[in-house]
Amino acid sequence: MKKLRLLSLAVAMMLSVCMLAGCSNSAQTSEAFKLGGIGPLTGDAAIYGNAAMNGAQIAVDEINAKGGIQFEFNPQDDVNVAETAVNAYNSLKDWGMQILVGTVTTTPCISVSAEAYADRIFALTPSASSSDVTAGKDNMFQMCFTDPNQGLSSADYMAENLAGKTVAIIYRNDDAYSQGIRDAFAAEAEVKGIEIVYEGTFTADTQTDFSVQVAAAQNAGAEIVYLPIYYTPASVILTQANAINYKPIFFGVDGMDGILTAEGFDASLAEDVMLLTPFSATLEDETNQNFVAEYQKRHNEVPNQFAADGYDCIYAIYNALTAAECTPDMSAEEICDKLIATFTSSDFSFTGLTGNDMTWSADGSIAKAPMAFIIKDGQYVLP
Repeated sequence: MKKLRLLSLAVAMMLSVCMLAGCSNSAQTSEAFKLGGIGPLTGDAAIYGNAAMNGAQIAVDEINAKGGIQFEFNPQDDVNVAETAVNAYNSLKDWGMQILVGTVTTTPCISVSAEAYADRIFALTPSASSSDVTAGKDNMFQMCFTDPNQGLSSADYMAENLAGKTVAIIYRNDDAYSQGIRDAFAAEAEVKGIEIVYEGTFTADTQTDFSVQVAAAQNAGAEIVYLPIYYTPASVILTQANAINYKPIFFGVDGMDGILTAEGFDASLAEDVMLLTPFSATLEDETNQNFVAEYQKRHNEVPNQFAADGYDCIYAIYNALTAAECTPDMSAEEICDKLIATFTSSDFSFTGLTGNDMTWSADGSIAKAPMAFIIKDGQYVLP
């Protein structure tokens, strides 16, 4: 009995010493990596956030079913508002987040990326494509191609395939995403000799009526209307253009993905719309089709590019964690350092739904090319 009392006293003393030394906070004790996710799950941009988080969840479930590395995934809603996104980030940090998947849209991601940089938490955004997202932050990486890349690729495609046609641009000038693509497109259009006959702008407060811009594009004789914008205002533009029998070639970017399911929109008006995207559910690759089938089974809808980007984010992180030999008991900062080194290594590349042999630069941008698709009978097909 005396020995038992002495043993109990010794254990109690050891626990007291450990608590005083801060042992209980020295490392994560979970057997799974804690992944946070942030995106608009409600509001006007919810189609992007839900798709990205749904795609990510499919990948998490597949990886967890394999055994080995395990993930605990916690997606949060930011309503596409920067302040709300920062609040979601802080909640995830309190939860113990070690890696961030997000945010999904550009303006919230710019704010959150600054927080993640200060906290040394590795972040991979599925679709926030502005260069401002990653600028000056070595821990912030993109799965999507950048805004300058989209603008440049759009102009190059038009020069090669729609040569001689005049162009109007309608873009949102209070949004970093739309403005960034427009700027790159306009610069490359000048180099390629593309004639821009009209530019119309709008803001978040004026994106419900485009009758002035549409009429001006028509009066200027624009044969192509370039829309570096999200699908919600694009659906209004297509509707109002149809009302005045204006039928140019509408050419969009990845933010247009989702227009076929826009609430209250006649999807037939999107027939022959062209857009750049790294993913199409119609591609017959086996991995692609398996993902599409699982997504349809779970959500009763065809996945868009944002779903594929979210899926690819998880697998890219999984591959990098494996290559870096990370374990869940490491701190977020330790994991961050290892993932930065791995993602930027010349030995690391990733093949997923949205590209083959993808690599990342030290500035966080990804090397992959967008593909041009045209909408035919409610599907994205190669021109």
